[in-house]
Amino acid sequence: MSQYPSLTRALAEVLVDLAWHVEGTDDEHMDQDDAVKALEGVAAVVGRLSDSRRAEFQQVIEAMAKAETDPDRREFLDSFPDGFGLVE
Repeated sequence: MSQYPSLTRALAEVLVDLAWHVEGTDDEHMDQDDAVKALEGVAAVVGRLSDSRRAEFQQVIEAMAKAETDPDRREFLDSFPDGFGLVE
């Protein structure tokens, strides 16, 4: 049985993990131009969501933030909606 209650939750976890990893990687381990492209790609996907899907995604991110025990990751999740275009 899956640990995710929905496909939306699973995909949100993947997208957030990608952004978290890229944002936390230093110049030695990732070319910064590639990092920017990856993060812009995440923002572009989020930006193309319909209003209802954007609201659903934001609710999932908020639930993830509430459940997060790592303070740094919780801060990242709290800033995710603004930083990646979920809120206008």
